[in-house]
Amino acid sequence: EVQLVESGGGLVQAGGSLRLSCAASGFTFDDYHIGWFRQAPGKEREGISCISSSDGSTVYADSVKGRFTIASDNAKSTVYLQMNSLKPEDTAVYYCAAAPVWIVVGSLTMIPSIYDYWGQGAQVTVSS
Repeated sequence: EVQLVESGGGLVQAGGSLRLSCAASGFTFDDYHIGWFRQAPGKEREGISCISSSDGSTVYADSVKGRFTIASDNAKSTVYLQMNSLKPEDTAVYYCAAAPVWIVVGSLTMIPSIYDYWGQGAQVTVSS
């Protein structure tokens, strides 16, 4: 059974930090990129970052560039999203997802529809 399980969400004050984890199982980790998305109430799901399991290449949305860092531990089949300098507008449900590795990491990997598998989501709330 394919599973992506997010953890590490919570409530933090503006300017604070959180680290999300995405633990993958049930598929060959090296055959997929792992992306992070978020969805705030009343808004569309937004791609924020993606990392290649094969070569470690990354992409970030402009809204998080310089504040968020994505990293992968292939031995643990786990991807992390370190979120620093958090702002109230970062409040959302954060999802990780898996996309086939044949797609080049870049703008295309910020589109939800190309992803095959999704986690259940983790709530991140940033208070002002």
